[in-house]
Amino acid sequence: MADTLTAQNISEKHSARQRLLQKGQQTKAAIIDAALGMATQIGLEGLSIGAVADAMHMSKSGVFAHFGSREELQISVIREYHQRFEQEIFYPAMDMPRGLPRVRALFHNWLLRTSAEIDSGCLYISGAVEFDDRPGPVRDVLVSSVKTWLSALHRAVTQARDEQDLLKDIDTTQMSFEIHGLNLALHYEVRFLKNAKSLSRAKQGFEHILERYGASSLKD
Repeated sequence: MADTLTAQNISEKHSARQRLLQKGQQTKAAIIDAALGMATQIGLEGLSIGAVADAMHMSKSGVFAHFGSREELQISVIREYHQRFEQEIFYPAMDMPRGLPRVRALFHNWLLRTSAEIDSGCLYISGAVEFDDRPGPVRDVLVSSVKTWLSALHRAVTQARDEQDLLKDIDTTQMSFEIHGLNLALHYEVRFLKNAKSLSRAKQGFEHILERYGASSLKD
């Protein structure tokens, strides 16, 4: 009987710990979501434990307990942004065949996200401005996230060349650079200059890039 009660008590304590852990994870996820929303508006440097605590109607110590520092909060926000970036842009494009269809899908998905970020801004771009000359863990995570995305773009372009959707002797690094530059220009034109024709010009620019690299006869 004592052994049964002991086993039951252990099971109940384990269940209680699991519920507490799950609640803690949910709270942390909610804090990161709120902090990400703030960061897209005011930048990563604008984040503070106190500001996020106010937004969440929590105490500073409650928020601090989940991260331990402002720096770790910033890093968690970058990782969440990157995860969403991949879910919206990268993974859907992987359903497309290798080659030009996948490159087009990556760019199309990127444009959709850019359009959605007109009012908030891109954390990769604003983060680059904030941390371009500031070494440290936050910059390292930010750089790693951007490089991961650019590597995926370059890999897709290289596959398009290998699938003979592009000229066989093209410089895939240069082509990837130009596509990336096109999106950076789009952000600048849309966010800063408020150019209403920027999106259509970006699409036209992308087609010009494809044509120059040998895809002029291939259309969706």
